[in-house]
Amino acid sequence: MIKKQLVVEQGWNFDNSYAKLPNTFYTSLNPTQVASPKLVIFNDALAAELGLNQQELEGKVGAEIFAGNIIPEGAAPLAQAYAGHQFGHFTRLGDGRAHLLGEHISPSGKRYDIQLKGSGRTPYSRGGDGRAVLGPMLREYIISEAMHALGIPTTRSLAVVTTGEEVIRETILPGAVLTRVAASHIRVGTFQYAAAWCSEDELRKLADYTIQRHYPELEGESESNRYRRLLQTVIQRQAELIAKWMQIGFIHGVMNTDNMTISGETIDYGPCAFMDIYDPATVFSSIDRDGRYAYGNQPYIGGWNLARFAETLLPLLHADENKAVEIAQDEISKFNELFSQNWTKGMRAKLGLYREETGDEALIEGILSLMKKHRADFTNTFRSLTYNLQSEAMFGSSDFGKWHEQWQTRLEKQQESKQDVQRLMRSVNPVVIPRNHRVEEALEAATNGDYNVMMKLLNVLTRPYEYIANHDEYCQLPAPSARPYQTFCGT
Repeated sequence: MIKKQLVVEQGWNFDNSYAKLPNTFYTSLNPTQVASPKLVIFNDALAAELGLNQQELEGKVGAEIFAGNIIPEGAAPLAQAYAGHQFGHFTRLGDGRAHLLGEHISPSGKRYDIQLKGSGRTPYSRGGDGRAVLGPMLREYIISEAMHALGIPTTRSLAVVTTGEEVIRETILPGAVLTRVAASHIRVGTFQYAAAWCSEDELRKLADYTIQRHYPELEGESESNRYRRLLQTVIQRQAELIAKWMQIGFIHGVMNTDNMTISGETIDYGPCAFMDIYDPATVFSSIDRDGRYAYGNQPYIGGWNLARFAETLLPLLHADENKAVEIAQDEISKFNELFSQNWTKGMRAKLGLYREETGDEALIEGILSLMKKHRADFTNTFRSLTYNLQSEAMFGSSDFGKWHEQWQTRLEKQQESKQDVQRLMRSVNPVVIPRNHRVEEALEAATNGDYNVMMKLLNVLTRPYEYIANHDEYCQLPAPSARPYQTFCGT
């Protein structure tokens, strides 16, 4: 244990409200020590936001903390229990290779989970080694920080350390630990665990804790309405989140119920990827053989997951089971419309449309149909429309010309100037995204000891909505030889 004064200098301000829940929801234990931790990347901007002392944490002590060798004063490490539907199959899960150090309170008063991922075995490891390898941990760092820059609610990455130990997967790979920062790690799967293996009183305590932590405005609601409002709010958050994913071409890849947060943050960047050529059937994950989590299926799966959440709340929604089911069904039935509203609103903005008019949905569907027909790149199409570039072959086609004329006619109907239209489009159409081949290029170099490629990529991704000419190389599609691209979960 390090001296308390040093902890204060580092800026840690731990509290542990989750540990006050019944201990059926977690197991208290420390991470497994590692041989020789080395800090390979540290998020200075996030550290500053958290009120941490970057200088103190960028040295050897920081590496020891982020590896789990040193437990900061005030932290109370634990592994969380949860369950989940994984590709539709329900199972008991939990943090099999992660430890929640505690909840850090920032200078602004915000509460953040500080979690180590890849920090050793827990009672929930199910035969796993509890470890992570360098490539997937750096991948989560890159993608989560890119998502943050894109304005998508997300967990974030504070640091990655190598452990000085080897991990056996298909081959022998360098071990690593990621420090993840989240509003919380309460998931739909946490509620599924409570509903399946805990008492109704414990389920209620989890629900009340979740409301207090994430939605305190609901505490004033009557008990008969409080949990319904919780369900409503989570449904709204997820409808907004999934629409935002799809408006930037993001495919989560593993939308299991244990990977859906109650806070509405994106979590778990294993088999995720960004779509290049537009096709709703696009799948990247090597384990998603049937396309369950394809790009176009994400709204359906989101609604399915939320229905599982609603099922867990039935005992709290009403004492009469039939009435509880009726309430749950009524709220879940609203998801599709909520998603549709968020999707259409976001896509309207991508086309520079300020207000809703009849025919907007047909205009949106028109450009998407053309993109699919002509195998156009999703991001570059909207980038080109925003900056009047001619990057896609389809722009020379007659059917695109007809659509473009309809779009211009629609724009002329609104009172906003061309400058206003472009300002709106620039704010929602990214110029650069974490192109899959660029991410792989960075990870390959880093695994071989060269972090320069990754650092350059991260620098580009911090300003995704700025058009910078010398960033054009990051907008290019992969060579045909690099397709089809596949992602892997990293476990």
